[in-house]
Amino acid sequence: MTNREILEIAMRQSAIDSNCRPEDFLSEQNRVVISRPNPGARRYLELPFFCDLTSYGNNIVASVSKEAADKVREYIDRYPAEHCFETPHLHVLEKSLNEYGMGVCFMAEYFLPDITVFRPLDCAYQTRVLMPDEFAEYYLPQWSNALCEKRKHLDRLAVGAFDCGELIGLAGASADCDSMWQIGIDVLPSYRRKGIASALTSQLAAEILSRGLVPFYCCAWSNIKSARNAVRSGFRPAWVQLTAKTKEAIGKMNHN
Repeated sequence: MTNREILEIAMRQSAIDSNCRPEDFLSEQNRVVISRPNPGARRYLELPFFCDLTSYGNNIVASVSKEAADKVREYIDRYPAEHCFETPHLHVLEKSLNEYGMGVCFMAEYFLPDITVFRPLDCAYQTRVLMPDEFAEYYLPQWSNALCEKRKHLDRLAVGAFDCGELIGLAGASADCDSMWQIGIDVLPSYRRKGIASALTSQLAAEILSRGLVPFYCCAWSNIKSARNAVRSGFRPAWVQLTAKTKEAIGKMNHN
């Protein structure tokens, strides 16, 4: 696949998730659409959205509930797209959302492989491709980024690094939608800063690409070590996304 084909696949998936058209992400004008459930959406999304903002860099596509549409439109048209995802402007959106018992919750950056630089990286330790029956024993806290206990049925493929037979690093692929698999990575603390994460991430990405699927990588904007791993592994920033949740759900996440 070329970079253009990869980006088009990602935009088609985002369009399914947001209930819009792929070309909406390329417009110079912001778009506000009403969110609806879709069986083809990424399987971990809770649809419909109350308020979700997505930008591939040109504009913002806001996928919202009918009751939030006017206020969200006013917000995204008030500031440049890139500033709508950061403070101090986010406080304006937060105030509007609070009126409905909602708040800004998830804020993430998504990465896609850059085929012009991407290549599987070598690892100083033995690596091995693992199928679901081979990584079934690794649903443990130390591998919670690579594998998801709540969605085991989506975990389809992994690449592990081993030191004398002991698992020291694991990259896992979740079949979050039909055309794109998400990569998560964990490395034991004593083995970090040795290139293991980027080796496993890039090797798993190559395995996904060989299956005709697009690997994607996600992290919080403040997770510098994870973003650096994405770049070292041959990925580049592709889109950003902000999602609102109920105050009750946010409180649970904060253990309130």
